[in-house]
This record gives sequence, structure tokens and C-alpha cells, in this order.
Amino acid sequence: MNVDEFNHFCGSFPATTHVVQWGNSQVWKVGGKVFAIGSRGKQEQPAFTFKTSDLNFVFLSNHDGYIPAPYFATRGMKWIQQTETSGELDEALRYYLSESYRIVALGLSKRQQQALGINLHPAL
Repeated sequence: MNVDEFNHFCGSFPATTHVVQWGNSQVWKVGGKVFAIGSRGKQEQPAFTFKTSDLNFVFLSNHDGYIPAPYFATRGMKWIQQTETSGELDEALRYYLSESYRIVALGLSKRQQQALGINLHPAL
């Protein structure tokens, strides 16, 4: 996935906003809360950062192509950065971005979810 594909995918979720900040990073938010970041990693390759569940954080932290997200993970937050962007992990990235959106949107108040037109259900 390249940065344009990342932006297009993140923009497909309801009630998202996009800003460029933190050193030219593509930052995606829902209800003012960050759920995904597209940036440049080592050797200027794209790197995509997203929030995860506790279980996915443990799994991905030990999986090739992913690292605990710089800055976020060192502060105890469950964020992962996908560093493998050859396309092999694109389907997984779409899943994890969707989950990140869901996790962050569910963290908004019910009133805020309703005002934004977000209708999500927690995972069972």
C-alpha cells in the first residue's frame, strides 16, 4: 500500500478528518482522536501506524513487518507500525486500520458517536 492508497482507505470511514502534521505525516482522526498515521520510515519507505487491541499488539510486536510504534508504544499505548509495505501485508493492513478506527470510534461518547453518525457495535 502506498500513501495515496492509505489516505483513500482511511477516508472511506464515516466522520473522519485528515490533517498533515508531525513532520509531514498523514494523520487520520475520528471525533478528533487519531486512529491512523501514514509517514516515512527508514530509507523513506512508507510506514503506517495504527491502534490495536492488547492481543493484536502482542502478536504484531513479534511478527515480521511490524514494530511497536515509536513514541506511542514507549508510553504504554498499544500502537503498531507496519514497516513492510511491499504489498504483501496490504489485506492485513486494511483489517488493522479498520479495527483501529473501530477501537477509537467506540472510545467516543455515545452522544459524540450519534452526532457524527457513527453506528458501531463492539466486537463480541
